[in-house]
Amino acid sequence: MNIINTQKIIETVQHNCHIADARHAGDYTLCVYLLKMREMYRWERGIDFNTLLTTDDVGDWLTEREGLWDEVEEQEYKDLLIKDQPYEPFDNALINTLLEEENLVYNAGLGIRCRPHFFVADLQERIQHDEYTVYISGKEHARDMAAPAAMAQENNIFIRRESLRRVIWEILDDARVANLDNPLTRAMQYYPFDNDIVSALEEMTEAEINYVIEHEIGEVKAGQALGEHWNDMLSHYRQTQAEIMLRALRDHLADSLTTLPALLNNNNAASIHFYFGNMTAMRKHLAPAHLSAYDKWHETGDLTALEQLAAKSQQHWQKLADEVNDLYTASSDAQALEALITSSKLLG
Repeated sequence: MNIINTQKIIETVQHNCHIADARHAGDYTLCVYLLKMREMYRWERGIDFNTLLTTDDVGDWLTEREGLWDEVEEQEYKDLLIKDQPYEPFDNALINTLLEEENLVYNAGLGIRCRPHFFVADLQERIQHDEYTVYISGKEHARDMAAPAAMAQENNIFIRRESLRRVIWEILDDARVANLDNPLTRAMQYYPFDNDIVSALEEMTEAEINYVIEHEIGEVKAGQALGEHWNDMLSHYRQTQAEIMLRALRDHLADSLTTLPALLNNNNAASIHFYFGNMTAMRKHLAPAHLSAYDKWHETGDLTALEQLAAKSQQHWQKLADEVNDLYTASSDAQALEALITSSKLLG
């Protein structure tokens, strides 16, 4: 009987991660790149979040890693060898069927700017959420420098608890260092970050994981509503301002379908603060109404403004998405598309 060589699989996945990193490290600004590499170093060395990392800690490792990238950048992604059979690295369904007996979960997918992502981790939980299968992973054995906390593919949703915890830490650490009164620092006040960072992160990750699932379900539903035409647009406008705007629009639509209703239904103040604090600059730019509704809620504790926002949000973003699709069908001019989206902000 063939035995699955899990260590060999992990090495292959990590090799593919190195190739993806080598090809796409330049996608980031220098500041973001150094932050991600610092946290990659922390992950590889198993260093906890209580330990402050310095440039001296990471410097030699970073030089070695960039040298490795030079060696692998032009290589092809390797197939995974499982029970003496090769499987293409993006063949998620078959690979996961085989790895299930080892209590592992694997995923390969494309993120922003069509950047490939790979990971293999312990399968912590597999749950059925309506018609969606949700895979929640624990300890990660192979990952790339980006390591998105969640990905949706068809009706399968992959939630990476370890990466989610890291993402939350990165976001909150920046907010804490800035020492500002903002939605993120307000969210932190609900958890014991001053006394026990590790416990606080665990508590917050556990609280936020449900909203990450809701967002990914919203992504699937938004994808169904937008159709394949939308993916064609993303590819056409790759690495442009138009792509950033299109992704922000889709995120707003996804959250209007699932995340916002769930936040309001649960009325968890820490999660509401975290949601609005974690909104990207482009999403804020396209939706001043989100910021004004949040401010009213923060000032009064009254959900009315947020409920009104949720009531009109879905219709607004779906209508705008339809107009964008129609415009792209008639003309692929990026400036016209950007002008349309900019002129259609959701105002407070």
